[in-house]
Amino acid sequence: MKKAQPLLPCLPRETKNNMLDQIDIMLEFFGKGGPVLIGVFFLSLLLWILILERYWYIFRVYPKTLEEIVNKWHFREDQSSLYAYKIRDSLLTELSIELKHNLAPIKAITAVLPLLGLLGTVTGMIAIFDVMNVFGTGNARGMADGISRALLPTTAGLVTSIIGIYIGSDLSNRVKNKELKAKEQFSN
Repeated sequence: MKKAQPLLPCLPRETKNNMLDQIDIMLEFFGKGGPVLIGVFFLSLLLWILILERYWYIFRVYPKTLEEIVNKWHFREDQSSLYAYKIRDSLLTELSIELKHNLAPIKAITAVLPLLGLLGTVTGMIAIFDVMNVFGTGNARGMADGISRALLPTTAGLVTSIIGIYIGSDLSNRVKNKELKAKEQFSN
């Protein structure tokens, strides 16, 4: 019998050590930020997944969908009756709903991220006060851990939120422009 081959080729020892060092650095960073930083990370990850999905839809899927629906409309015999106008409006509404699909969660997450960062500030300050309660002001290392627990989640939440606000605004503008262009294509 043949010996089973590993699924991935063996990496050199230096590469494995380097990867382990990077993982240790990331774990230390998240440890300094506390559990709130982990929450900010996962919420930010969800935000980026939603953003990338919307851009994928707008640039890849939507043009094909629009073309199919416009062709369906132009091949209709009746385009001027009240019934036909209702069908056209429902097609435009379907397009609009699909375009706006994940915009509300993107805006909600960008609103929640700074609040989650503020929660990190509060938990970090509580850690500082605990150290001060036990050791007084003489334990600078313990207070520094509390400060990092206060600042890292706050910074991460604010930075991700600011980027999310900018990109969410860009997506909203793109959706409005796509809706206007769709209405123009139905009227031609």
